[in-house]
Amino acid sequence: MIKIGSALFEACEELEKERGISKEILISSLCDAIVAAYKRQMRNKEATNIEAILDEQAGEIGVFSTKEVVENVEDDEVQISLAQAKEIDEEVEVGDEVKIEVTPEQFGRIAAQAAKQVITQRIREAERGMVLNEFFEKKGTLITGIIQRVENRNVIVNIGKIDAVMPQKEQIPGEYYKPGNRIRVFVLNVKETNRLPHVIVSHAHAEIVRELFELEVPEIEDGIVEIKSISREAGYRTKIAVASSDPDVDCVGACIGPRGSRIQTIVNELKNEKIDIVRYSDDPVEYIVNALSPARVVSVDILADDEYAHEAMIVVPDDQLSLAIGREGQNVRLAHKLTGWKIDIKSVSQMEKAESDKMADYNYDEEESSNGFDNVDEDELQEEIAEEMNQQVADEEDFEPEDAQESFEEETSEDEVNE
Repeated sequence: MIKIGSALFEACEELEKERGISKEILISSLCDAIVAAYKRQMRNKEATNIEAILDEQAGEIGVFSTKEVVENVEDDEVQISLAQAKEIDEEVEVGDEVKIEVTPEQFGRIAAQAAKQVITQRIREAERGMVLNEFFEKKGTLITGIIQRVENRNVIVNIGKIDAVMPQKEQIPGEYYKPGNRIRVFVLNVKETNRLPHVIVSHAHAEIVRELFELEVPEIEDGIVEIKSISREAGYRTKIAVASSDPDVDCVGACIGPRGSRIQTIVNELKNEKIDIVRYSDDPVEYIVNALSPARVVSVDILADDEYAHEAMIVVPDDQLSLAIGREGQNVRLAHKLTGWKIDIKSVSQMEKAESDKMADYNYDEEESSNGFDNVDEDELQEEIAEEMNQQVADEEDFEPEDAQESFEEETSEDEVNE
């Protein structure tokens, strides 16, 4: 046995407190290191009956070989005679297993070097596994971090035990990310690497808005108000559709809060990003009208509503067309993402012009059709019809029954001759 003292156990307990790595993992790593060192020294890496046993009370560790008790020994590496086994344990019988200490002399220094390498590696693996599990659980949630620096347009955010990366496409356009500032980010993805996990975070994801509403609106947290859909263009505008399961609770009012306190807190968190709270409806017409707010809608015409397409034609007053479409099409684009419907918007004057053009084309086709008959001379047409009828009558008068009879007799006589 090798004397290791109590310092090792004290170090294990300290590591467990500081890094959260359990004492059992460290002791198991030490035993594995001793076994690996023994196999390397004895040049027998294939041995499977070798194990290290740690006596925590005595502060000693040793290498033991497990052997089977037999009458006649055929392989002394894995077998032992009954007589030799009786010297170790008098109650042993044939077929039992005994553990024999095989710790080499002058093994302490070699074992210490091997143990140091293995324990260091196991500590790193344990830390990586703990961090990986921790952030796998946080994937898809909102966490708070501290901006560290900006590298190659990527923002490095410290989120606890590791630094996460915020790519440029996940940043809010025009936002200045100052090192040292606290920031709420959405854990987008966690990738396992040979070292610490690679965590991707986002500041522009639509789920950030959902998390903020769940934090600020108790009715959403309690399940009374449900967020049905969210469409966001980060830094500019967001539309969120909500519905209430309790008829006594106004879903829109609950999200706005007393004197707009709740929505104002969320807007401040999102750096004054505009937020439209839309009342959800199972009726697609009503839902589309609500989604296009603040624009007023004259009519909604459903063009297609099946598993392949959802299309609607929207008519708005002339003075509401630009508001309905939004800046660079932003309002109608967000409404499309929110509802899942393809939306075509026209003003009242545009619809009237389209209908008048359609009627003009229809009248033109009718005139062309009637002009084709007007160009025919009626007298000539009647003469042609009369001539055709007279010719048919003349053909019928020239045909006589005798001709048919003669033709029949000629055919009959020819048949008889052939017979």
